Amino acid sequence: MEVIVNVPEVKSEGLIKSEKANNGSSQKKNRIQVSNTKKPLFFYVNLAKKYMRLHEEVELSALGMAIATVVTISEILKNNGLAIEKKILTSTVGMKDENKGKLVQKAKIEILLGKSENFESLLTAATNVVAKIAEDNKDHKEEDNKA
Repeated sequence: MEVIVNVPEVKSEGLIKSEKANNGSSQKKNRIQVSNTKKPLFFYVNLAKKYMRLHEEVELSALGMAIATVVTISEILKNNGLAIEKKILTSTVGMKDENKGKLVQKAKIEILLGKSENFESLLTAATNVVAKIAEDNKDHKEEDNKA
């Protein structure tokens, strides 16, 4: 595991927009920007699994209060044996406060996770269990309808 702590960087909202314009898009295909207000926790856990299946690794990113959510997602994936931690980056970014119009500092975290050796077999096993449960439920409903 590699842990990198960055010296605080300050980016204004305008600078971030110009970087996106220069690169076409600064969004990586395997990056998930997590919010703790927009989607439930397991939406992000399942999305991370999907991204790891497609790209071999996933980068989870968050600002401010959403950092705890990113750490929780990472721990769920690691504790279930699906992911290994490759890199953690922390930094501070400057953002324009919408209410006050001034520059405020926000903590930022980026966690890079890779597939574990057992990733595919664990997901296949989980899929088989879900299919079996669905089949059992269907059989029970048919029996109930006959009675």
